[in-house]
Amino acid sequence: MSLTQRRLSPAMEYRFDDALPILRRTPSVLRALLAGLPDRWTRATEGPGTWSPFDVVGHLIHGERDDWVPRVEHLLEHGDAVPFRPFDREAMFRNSKGKTLTELLDEFESLRARSLERLEALSLGDGDFGRTGLHPALGRVTLGHLLATWVAHDLAHLSQIVRTMARQYTDAVGPWAEYISMLKSAKEAGRVG
Repeated sequence: MSLTQRRLSPAMEYRFDDALPILRRTPSVLRALLAGLPDRWTRATEGPGTWSPFDVVGHLIHGERDDWVPRVEHLLEHGDAVPFRPFDREAMFRNSKGKTLTELLDEFESLRARSLERLEALSLGDGDFGRTGLHPALGRVTLGHLLATWVAHDLAHLSQIVRTMARQYTDAVGPWAEYISMLKSAKEAGRVG
């Protein structure tokens, strides 16, 4: 069964007023989930080449600085005449060195609040969401695509953090792993369980 066949409701179209509550909540969700946990939870990964919850928070910080609102402003100024600057998806490994998770959570919360203030100050209307920009790898994209991706990106990384943490107990749950799809490999998890 494909993803589209499993959908319980039609896909949502991007609406600014529906997206903002998700973007506003991400910092508090991260804080509630991660603050005060031992490093064995927050620095755990799913194996080589994967990210820990700590790494994901650092990645989200880098996105606030160099991706979402900077690209919105770039698109509004240049349209699709000048491509966005490439985004270093792994800059957090360099930028988060020597910081604590508490410092990262505080920094993300502050940066996200400023990003949303900047976004709201642009007074975007429905007519703006079709305006186009140029992504260096994906080609022509709309402002609506960019803003919807910001929301989906937050939710995907929240899911990644939860999955990474859950998988730390893959062996500890014993035979119950059969009933927890998140603990299965990507191949096995394709089945709804």
